Amino acid sequence: MHLVVVGLSHKTAPIEIREKLTFPASAQAEALSQLTRGDQIAEAVILSTCNRTELYAVAASEDGGVDAILDFLADYHGLDRHQLVRYLYIVTGEPVVRHLFRVVASLDSMVVGEAQILGQVKEAYEHAFNAGATGRAFNKLFRQSFELGKRVRTETAIGESAVSISYAAVELGKRVFDSLAGRAILILGAGKMSELTARHLVSNGVSEVLVVNRTRARAEEMAAQFNGTALPYDRLYEGIARADIVISSTAATDYVITKADLAPAIKHRGRPLFLIDIAVPRDIDPGVNDLRGVFLYDIDDLSGVVESNLEERMVEARRAEGIIDEEVATFLAWIESMEVVPTVAAIRAKAEVIRRMELEKALKRLDLSDKERTTVEALSCAIVNKMLHGPTARLKKAASGKEGYVYMDVARALYGLDDSEDRHGPAAIRNLLNMRAREIVEQQKETGESFGDCGA
Repeated sequence: MHLVVVGLSHKTAPIEIREKLTFPASAQAEALSQLTRGDQIAEAVILSTCNRTELYAVAASEDGGVDAILDFLADYHGLDRHQLVRYLYIVTGEPVVRHLFRVVASLDSMVVGEAQILGQVKEAYEHAFNAGATGRAFNKLFRQSFELGKRVRTETAIGESAVSISYAAVELGKRVFDSLAGRAILILGAGKMSELTARHLVSNGVSEVLVVNRTRARAEEMAAQFNGTALPYDRLYEGIARADIVISSTAATDYVITKADLAPAIKHRGRPLFLIDIAVPRDIDPGVNDLRGVFLYDIDDLSGVVESNLEERMVEARRAEGIIDEEVATFLAWIESMEVVPTVAAIRAKAEVIRRMELEKALKRLDLSDKERTTVEALSCAIVNKMLHGPTARLKKAASGKEGYVYMDVARALYGLDDSEDRHGPAAIRNLLNMRAREIVEQQKETGESFGDCGA
C-alpha cells in the first residue's frame, strides 16, 4: 500500500491558479471515477476548498501514483502538466498521514485554528465514500483523522482566539468605515462562509441585511436568520446600491459582479462600497477596484489581516502537534500490521501454535519411541508447510498489486490474526515468536546454525 498526496494551497499558488483546479461537489463523483479507473489508483479522496485542492490516493506504487494524479489533473482541467507542477506539492509514504492530520487539525490552514476545515474534510470523504472511491485504508485513515480533529478541539485552546476568515472581513470593514454601526450588508450566495461573515458583521453593529441567491427559498431562509430582506436575483445591483458592504460567495464559474454592470449602479452614491469576495473561483471582477470609492478584497487579501492572535494560537498548535504524533503512531502501527511480511509471519506463527498444541495432545496419548516421535513431528511440519505454501506465496504476489493491502486485510480476517479473544490469536502468537527467538539464539550459540519452525 502506497499513500500519495498531490496538491496546492494558499502557500504554493495564488488564487489565479487555485481557482483553475477546483472540484465542485457536483463534479466529484465523476472525477473520482476517472481517477480510480486505471491500474494505479485504488482509493482516492478529493479535498477542494477555497484555499487548497488536494488529491489523496492509495496507489500501486508511489511514482506511478504521482504520475497518474498529475496526468489526471492536467487532463481534467485542460492545463499544461509542466506548468502545473510549479505550484504543486507532492507527499508520499508515511508523511501523508501526518499531512492529513495537520490539515484536519487546522495547523496547515491560512488561519491556524479555524474550525471549517474539519467539516470540509468530512464532506470530501463522504463524497468519495458515496462514490465507492474509498476502501479499508482510507476509511480507517480519514475516520481516525476526524477523531483527531475532535481531540485537538477539546484538548487544546487552538480555536478560542478570535481569528478566522470572517473575523478578518470584519477587521477590513473597520478599516474602510470608522464604525460598522448602522451599516447595511448584502449577502450574495447563501453559503456557510457568507453566513459566518454576516454573523460577525451583525455582531459588530451592522443593522440591515439583504440576501440575494439564485434559489429564492434559500435567500429567504438566510434573511430570516438576520431579520433581513431577500431580494430577487435580477435586483442584485439595486441591492448593491443600497448596501455598504457586499459579501459574495457563490459557486459560479464566471464573474457575477462585473465592472461594466457595477459602475452605473453606484454612479451617484456618495459613500464607500466595501466588497468581500470569498469565492473560489472569484465572483467579482478585479477591475471594480478601479471605480471610485470601491474597495475590493478577495480571499488572499484576507490572509494578511489576521495577526494579533496568531502567537497564542501557535502555542496551542505545538500542543496539537503532540496529539498528532500519537495518532500518527497509531495509524502506522495499523499499516505495519497490514504489510505482507508481518502478515505471512503471523499466519505461519499461528499455524505453529496450533500445530504444537495438537501435537502435544496427540503424543500424550501415544507410546512412541524417540524416532517415531521425530517422524510424527516432521509429518505435522510437512502438512502445515504444504497447506500454507500456496496461500502465502499468492499473498506475497498479490501484495505488489493495486489492491494488495485488501488481500492482507482479508487474510488477517480469515486467519483471525487480530482477534484478541482467539486462544490462538495475537497473544499466543507473540508468546510463540518470543519463545522461538530465544530458542534460535541458544541453538546458534551451540551449533552456529540458524533455523526456524518446520523449516518455514
